[in-house]
Amino acid sequence: MVFRKMKEDMDVVFEQDPAARTYFEVMLTYSGVHAIWAHRIAHWLYNKNLKFLARFISQFSRFITGIEIHPGAKIGRRLFIDHGMGVVIGETCEIGDNVTIFQGVTLGGTGKEQGKRHPTIEDNAMVSTGAKVLGAITIGENSKIGGGSVVLKNVPANATVVGVPGQVVVQDGIRLNRDLDHQNIPDPVAEKCKSLQEQIEELKAEMEHLKKGRMNNHDDSNI
Repeated sequence: MVFRKMKEDMDVVFEQDPAARTYFEVMLTYSGVHAIWAHRIAHWLYNKNLKFLARFISQFSRFITGIEIHPGAKIGRRLFIDHGMGVVIGETCEIGDNVTIFQGVTLGGTGKEQGKRHPTIEDNAMVSTGAKVLGAITIGENSKIGGGSVVLKNVPANATVVGVPGQVVVQDGIRLNRDLDHQNIPDPVAEKCKSLQEQIEELKAEMEHLKKGRMNNHDDSNI
């Protein structure tokens, strides 16, 4: 059972990362895989109320991998952490199956509230590089969080979120592909600025037209 899960964790790497070549390489060099394996041990100890030992293992894993996963976090099957440096996953975070997380992601809280205070990431979701998902919110199934986004509200299923604060820019009710193009995601702030610039240009053109009309009227009155 344990070895089957370990193989499953490595199989995900081959599905998601074209740079992966052999199981031996993945087993020895992929920090995301190491962090998940260490978390399984730490989480088991945490549930046995051996919390100090669990935290020690999680912090040692953080030192080795650069990925901090609190031992209380609940993680489903086939999680893929790409590169992973700077990833933080909080204590009450819940992650479903087939989730992809990129480097620099924070799944954190927003303060000192008690109880459930970290996000729930549902099946097949993807959280891109540098995104911050904060508070006891839910990221729906098949959704994507764009790189650098800050998400503070629930995200529905089959949605794409970008921006600060995060805004839903795509939701069509069908399952989205997991291969988000990081270079071409919609930018609602840039789109708004573009719209404002177009309005300014229209106003300038109208003003020029009015100025020309006044000048023509003035010339006619002098004749």
